[in-house]
Amino acid sequence: MSGDGAPARKPARTGFSFRRFGAVLTKEFIQMRRDRITFAMMIGLPLVQLFLFGFAINADPHHLPTLVEMGDNGPLTRAVIAGMQQSDYFDFKGEVAGIAAGEEVLRRGEANFVVVIPQNFERDVIRGRMPEILIAADASDPSAVGGAAAALSGIVSVAVREVLTGPLAMPSGAPPFSVTVHREYNPEGKTSTNIVPGLLAIILSMTMVMITAVAIVKETERGTMEMLIATPVRPFEVMLGKILPYVFVGYVQTIVFLIAAAVIFHVPFEGSWLAFFLGFNLYIVVNLALGFLISTASRNQMQAMQLSFFTILPSILLSGFMFPFAGMPGWAQVLGTGVPATHFLRIIRAVMLKGGDVADVGPQCLALGIILVVISGIAMLRYRQTLD
Repeated sequence: MSGDGAPARKPARTGFSFRRFGAVLTKEFIQMRRDRITFAMMIGLPLVQLFLFGFAINADPHHLPTLVEMGDNGPLTRAVIAGMQQSDYFDFKGEVAGIAAGEEVLRRGEANFVVVIPQNFERDVIRGRMPEILIAADASDPSAVGGAAAALSGIVSVAVREVLTGPLAMPSGAPPFSVTVHREYNPEGKTSTNIVPGLLAIILSMTMVMITAVAIVKETERGTMEMLIATPVRPFEVMLGKILPYVFVGYVQTIVFLIAAAVIFHVPFEGSWLAFFLGFNLYIVVNLALGFLISTASRNQMQAMQLSFFTILPSILLSGFMFPFAGMPGWAQVLGTGVPATHFLRIIRAVMLKGGDVADVGPQCLALGIILVVISGIAMLRYRQTLD
């Protein structure tokens, strides 16, 4: 106190103090060490992006699964098949019997190409009838087949040059037969036809996971979760009660999406509504369960949002949404198989573009069911009946 009773003023802080600066800096490093999730995201996310973009992503895919219908099996036919194999674009997996069988494997997504060698192919070549080799391509993803289809004519010409000798030689550089590529499910090669159905998978993944995780963590921060945990409610009952209200949000998003896809982008819907309904509901519940799992590992809303964003990256890059799934290396395809968006992408493209039914999407629904069981089991194990 001063002599007149007024409180003494603190001396003004002038100049830069390394002591004060060091105290603040030390405090921030301590806080960063405590917030391990944020620190791991800062280091881990750039590394994940580096490895995914550097090794897993391939905009010009090779080794695409291919089947062949062998109407003829002479030297010229074998030269055509061998040339396609040597190009690295095509990976022959076997033979199919008949056009119907070839259409079925394309519709199920088991192959990107089906090569149809007509009957009496070599005899017609010798007689100068210009037979036609038909290559049916799954063009629902134009980027997956575009490079291979563009290089096809050159590949075949080089492959048969040594076989066609004498009177059958190729003086003009063109083989005495034609190669026709039939692009199915998206003959115009429109990018929107492929991207728009896939967007539903990404939108639902982003919103369902984040909304659930943030909402549950918010209750924990406010203390209402502590009151709920004090009740006899079981972990599964809490998880089910928390995620089901957000199913309605997913329904609203999907209805708006389907209307916009049909009216604005003119994306067809060729398949079974029941197949779509089954896959759609499974996918929503899987993402909500994933959001619940993230909430059990998050201490605050910021961490919940960070972990939610971390799950979005694999959904975009490893699911086949932006880059062809078949063009990724084997290890990346293994990781992508564990991403829920991978299977829902196959479901929605099969239903909307390929006329798929329940039998066609059955394997993908089974995969989503397995992922749901695994995520739910881990979430319930992590869920604590008492707060720390």
